[in-house]
Amino acid sequence: MNTRLLEVLVCPLTKGRLEYDAQRGELISRGAGLAFPIRDGIPVMLVEQARKLESQDNAAQH
Repeated sequence: MNTRLLEVLVCPLTKGRLEYDAQRGELISRGAGLAFPIRDGIPVMLVEQARKLESQDNAAQH
């Protein structure tokens, strides 16, 4: 994931910072509790396409 792109992208719901999960290929918004997929190197920043974070996903990063 391009670090410059990660600095510019924000969560479409909270406008907050995103974290890159390389293992899952997702951008994580802790504030919204969502994980946005990255497909073919392109972040899909649509809430409808996001995966809802489960409690272990949130706990794993803290």
